[in-house]
Amino acid sequence: MEIQIERGRNYAVIHVSGDVDLYTSPQLRQEILKLANKKNMAVLVDFRQVTYMDSSGVATLVEALQLTKKNGGKLRLFHLAQPIKDLFELSRLDRVFDVYETEQQAKEGIS
Repeated sequence: MEIQIERGRNYAVIHVSGDVDLYTSPQLRQEILKLANKKNMAVLVDFRQVTYMDSSGVATLVEALQLTKKNGGKLRLFHLAQPIKDLFELSRLDRVFDVYETEQQAKEGIS
């Protein structure tokens, strides 16, 4: 898994590629939580290059969602590949997370 972070004034976009699983999710968790700990930060996660995510990846996102809300920020996900989108819909996480089709849509209202 590879992670690239693009920072804005009050937001950060995390571009993730590869699988998010038991072995790689700690790395993603570390990066997301650093950003989620900041006050009023919008954390946008790009899943365009992610084709597989297991429950450890989902747990990382749930923890990040709780932390961003606690700190007055937002967590937004975008470009979910179909397998990830199916996982979110099946588990009804698409009702818990803010999910967008494009990066531009995810950025609306935060910059």
